[in-house]
Amino acid sequence: MIIASIGVLMVLALLLSIRLILGPTIPDRVLAVDTANIFFVLALILFSLYTGRAIYVDVAIVYALIYFTGTLWIAKYLEPDKRVTKGGGDEE
Repeated sequence: MIIASIGVLMVLALLLSIRLILGPTIPDRVLAVDTANIFFVLALILFSLYTGRAIYVDVAIVYALIYFTGTLWIAKYLEPDKRVTKGGGDEE
């Protein structure tokens, strides 16, 4: 069952790579990379179940924290600039 789950993840990763390449906008590509990272964490957890070693779960948790921080950092720079102009108003 675990091998079949890894196979499904590999097929989904292939479809995701197509989305990453053909994504029309930058946020689509960021979302594809974020989903790929989730697949990687799931693969590590499934591998941990397959081998019976809990160290891979720890690695998956640390990796998930790192990529979540990276996603927040990227989202910060993709957000439009909302600083107030020098005049302080909504001038046209």
